[in-house]
Amino acid sequence: MEEKEFAYFRKRLSKTQKEMARLFGASVKAIQGYEQGWRSVPVHIERQLLFLTAIATRENKAVKPCWVVKKCPIDRRKKCPAWEFQAGKICWFINGTICEGKVQKDWSEKMKICRTCEVFAFLLPH
Repeated sequence: MEEKEFAYFRKRLSKTQKEMARLFGASVKAIQGYEQGWRSVPVHIERQLLFLTAIATRENKAVKPCWVVKKCPIDRRKKCPAWEFQAGKICWFINGTICEGKVQKDWSEKMKICRTCEVFAFLLPH
């Protein structure tokens, strides 16, 4: 996650840097570092920030489950944790999903795919 994106999500949640620090159990300096780009946003912070944003915007009923968007066949759905937990609107949050026909090896690889998917796109600036 890049610094501008981190700041965008913080503002979208209407939180100050101090409130974000408390929310993530981090220092205000760490939050400032994420927004200034001199500190990388750890994966666990990125995931929590995206998850909280999704919860705050969950009224967006236009978002379809990933298996509908990606037209996944039933045999693939049955192997995918997004289907198992009926979490097709937050599939990007769940590791081990079967995106593009295979499980991605890590969060970074997964998010490259997710950032181009319409299921995730509702979180991003329009």
